[in-house]
Amino acid sequence: MIIKNVKARQIFDSRGNPTVEVKLITDKGNFKASVPSGASTGSFEALELRDNGKDFKGKGVMKAVNNVNKKISKVIVNKKIEEVNDEVLINLDGTENKSKLGANAILAVSMAMYRAKAYNENLELWQYIAKVSKRKAKLPHPYSNVINGGVHAGNDLMFQEFMLVPKEKTFHDDVRTLQEMYQDLKEMIKKKYGVSAINVGDEGGFAPNLKKPEEALDLLTKVIDNSSGNAVIALDVAATELKRKEGYEIEKGKIISGEKLIDYYKNLLKQYSIESIEDPFAEDDYSMYKKFKPKIQVVGDDLLVTNPKRIKYAIKNKLVNALLLKINQIGSVSEALQAADLAFKANWNVMVSHRSGETTDDFISDLVVGLGTGQAKIGGFSRGERIAKYNRLLEIEEEHFNVTF
Repeated sequence: MIIKNVKARQIFDSRGNPTVEVKLITDKGNFKASVPSGASTGSFEALELRDNGKDFKGKGVMKAVNNVNKKISKVIVNKKIEEVNDEVLINLDGTENKSKLGANAILAVSMAMYRAKAYNENLELWQYIAKVSKRKAKLPHPYSNVINGGVHAGNDLMFQEFMLVPKEKTFHDDVRTLQEMYQDLKEMIKKKYGVSAINVGDEGGFAPNLKKPEEALDLLTKVIDNSSGNAVIALDVAATELKRKEGYEIEKGKIISGEKLIDYYKNLLKQYSIESIEDPFAEDDYSMYKKFKPKIQVVGDDLLVTNPKRIKYAIKNKLVNALLLKINQIGSVSEALQAADLAFKANWNVMVSHRSGETTDDFISDLVVGLGTGQAKIGGFSRGERIAKYNRLLEIEEEHFNVTF
């Protein structure tokens, strides 16, 4: 397979902000990819290159687009697909955080190349990822953000995400349980808080005007108890957004110390069926991470930003026991696979994740199956850019794992 051309253009994500789409043109076909964008971003993430001009409120990505069309293209066009990899792009950039070309420029090309390489070997994308990562493919359980707070919503809820995690035997059954619980939750919120409370946030979850985490947890507990399906609860605190000089603002105007926050989490774990907590402390609050040792999954997002160096530090210091894998945090697919491999070797769990600003590109659905992580953070069961990921997973399960409704 010969790369004939690579063309980038500016498109728009689910929040209406510009992002990068790439079409990799080869002699055997064309392969497209588009990159997501985060809202609560860790300060250690690879740089998402923006124009910072007058157009699009400074969020234009034409600099990144031009870097693909004028710089990356010169290096990869007329090469065999086997001769080009992410290392070529990373070396062309030459910076620690991809600030020269932009992580969004590099990642869009990287994703398109992985699709092309899979096609060239007559494999589905998930099959190719399983091959190169030497992992056993499997379908995940979805971690679905059904109640939004923090920067994902306009309410007073400080914790960012309250997730339902169905625990059925197949992904299809997970989806059935999730859909039913989501609709039950919608009716429950509508009845208690009014019709405006069922508007959804960036990630498809509802954003009623709740003030305390316990209010959201009570709602999810009631939904689970009233359902015939099996599910547990997961949290994304996004505590970097809550950090103040005096401590952590867990409710509007209520700030407590890191030590008191640990006690608060312990009480929540006693009261509710919480399986997983993501980013319970700020991205640089290592001392609190060392002190917090619950018997559940503790996921690092802003703490780790899918960066092998930060993952190695967290492994050495026993800060968490799971990695949130976001390909745009590190800026290339191969580096994301390296990050996952480090986590697996440390006996951590890995959760493949979307971002708040998504496109309909379903790359992460193939990624989570190929890596066989068993955990996919996709979003609430609404909004087209989230449903696209669920539908792709259903397609993979039907066509290759012989499971249908």
